[in-house]
Amino acid sequence: MLKKSLMYSCLLVLLTSFVMPACLLSAQTGNVPFLHPLFSDHAVLQRDIPIRVWGWAEPGSAIAVTLADQSKQGRADQDGRWEVVLRPMHAGGPYHMTVTGPQTVEVQDILMGDVWICSGQSNMEMGIAACNVPDEIAQANYPNIRLLTVPKAVEYLPIKTANISWKPCSSKTILEGVWGGFSAAGYFFGQELYKNLNIPIGLIHTSWGGTIVEAWTSEEGLAPYETIAPALKGFQASRDSLNMNPDELTRVLTKWFEANDPGSAQKWYNAQTDRSDWKTVNVPAEWEQIGINNFDGFVWFTREVDIPASWAGKALQLRLGPIDDADQTWFNDTPVGSDDRWNVSRSYTVPSASVKAGSNRITVRVWDTGGNGGFVGQTNDMTLTLQNDSQAKPISLAGQWQCKVTTPQSKLTSKPATLNKNNPNVTTVLYNGMIAPLVPYGIKGAIWYQGESNAGRAWQYRTLLPALIKNWRNDFKVGDFPFYIVQLAAFTQTAPEPRENDWAELREAQTWTAKNVPNCGLAVAIDIGEANDIHPKNKKDVGRRLAFAALAQTYGKDIPYSGPWYRSMSVEGSAIRLRFDHIDGGLSVHGDQLKGFAIAGGDRKFVWADARIDGDTVIVSSPQVAKPVAVRYAWDTNPVCNLFNKAGLPAVPFRTDDWTAITRNNR
Repeated sequence: MLKKSLMYSCLLVLLTSFVMPACLLSAQTGNVPFLHPLFSDHAVLQRDIPIRVWGWAEPGSAIAVTLADQSKQGRADQDGRWEVVLRPMHAGGPYHMTVTGPQTVEVQDILMGDVWICSGQSNMEMGIAACNVPDEIAQANYPNIRLLTVPKAVEYLPIKTANISWKPCSSKTILEGVWGGFSAAGYFFGQELYKNLNIPIGLIHTSWGGTIVEAWTSEEGLAPYETIAPALKGFQASRDSLNMNPDELTRVLTKWFEANDPGSAQKWYNAQTDRSDWKTVNVPAEWEQIGINNFDGFVWFTREVDIPASWAGKALQLRLGPIDDADQTWFNDTPVGSDDRWNVSRSYTVPSASVKAGSNRITVRVWDTGGNGGFVGQTNDMTLTLQNDSQAKPISLAGQWQCKVTTPQSKLTSKPATLNKNNPNVTTVLYNGMIAPLVPYGIKGAIWYQGESNAGRAWQYRTLLPALIKNWRNDFKVGDFPFYIVQLAAFTQTAPEPRENDWAELREAQTWTAKNVPNCGLAVAIDIGEANDIHPKNKKDVGRRLAFAALAQTYGKDIPYSGPWYRSMSVEGSAIRLRFDHIDGGLSVHGDQLKGFAIAGGDRKFVWADARIDGDTVIVSSPQVAKPVAVRYAWDTNPVCNLFNKAGLPAVPFRTDDWTAITRNNR
């Protein structure tokens, strides 16, 4: 099942069910520490750059900071913030810091080294204990690698600090965390750097599963970009209207649905609806499996269910399993529940007054915003039973339903936003809560593993990811620091034939960013995914490949750091010859023959191709394509592909054509 892309899109990401009280917008006003907790015992400070140290005190207070053999004075400004800038120091330590002013703080065991931010969604968040590497955990005693995890926080304005502290890496501290401990990808990246550089390494882990890239970018960072403007404006308007009462919000949202979806306007949940042209389908199933192909938007589902007389007038429990992405569900004419989380099972209470003997109607409006959609659970997830009666035999709801497609995602207007502290998929809120508290701490660079949640808007990602990079670089004030991107791993079942694919386009956007944004790099993971798990457990190779890129591109080590990267092509009769950079000893195939190549002629219809290595090139052809014009490689969510270089690194997925992407107009 494909994860979600607009709970997860610039519209639905703003949909929640509750209003955030305005008082919480300034929760940290007046609640800031004398010394920022980034400067705690065991901290790693960035070597070889000016050292910014800051905190808060009464306006006008004199502050002094002493670190090693230097001391510097400062004064709190009119807002109470003070900052002292110390001269650069080389790698080393441990050092002792003393900060004096209205109070005195002693900080022990400070190291000078390189600090890296580790951020993204669930594949960065995934802790090392979830990766089946007990030997690695047992050996994770690196006192000169220091770990810091930023707690999850949704904020509608940037906050100044967080409940954070540094810890030396050990078999114990590496396991501390909500989901299996410290980020496995981050740890293995830091471990590889430490082994090669022998300097202290600081790792700041700040990630949240299932989140969109624009949630990690500030308002200032997003403001210049037209493609995200509707979502940003919606967020700003909602934040400014947080005192709107729930009834008013309901009216506003109802009006939007009725304007954008004919099913909502015509109340297709009622008995009078003409369903003679509705399609009969079997659920649970992703709607791509029931003939609703390449569609994001609204689809309505309904079915009748026979209720025994003994259940009439009694409350029921309606279970539908997870729905991808969002749903609104009715029982007869009564709304019984809604949710916008693609991976959460629906369980709604049907009030007793709505339950009658005989035929009753269940109607579900599903809103999919990118990737796959529909009822994505198992058969036994879909049931109806008496509430609080374990003896009652459930009625299965799996099987035949009727459905009707309405408005595609591309035709929807910008949706009014509501805000919720439990919803991280809103523009800027994770930057505000999980990046802003770190600014402007001295860092060496960042590693980034995210994109699944933006796959339905892959073309837009070419704007959004560079916007994030520019935003962070501006705010951390250490120049164009290195930024290394993990390309999405393979996931889901393999498609039998070549096809257009949003995950392939998202990978292309990641490749485009790594190639076109200065001081960026790419770690390819296409060969280490898992068809049945969006969280592949091999995070060691992910971390090592990130480290290879950093060691070569940032630290100047003469090592292979990338697999073959497509450079150019030429047509030779009925074949196409492909040339590559980063062949590092030559091209190689993992297996008996090359796989993963598709070829097309002027009709733009791709077919699987024969491919073979010829020196430092690959020759691609097919008897079905006499006059080829384009080749694609590893162009799917989970492609079978096996081109490597002799350094053992996989080729970067690519296409030679520039034909219009299927996600080009998705917003």
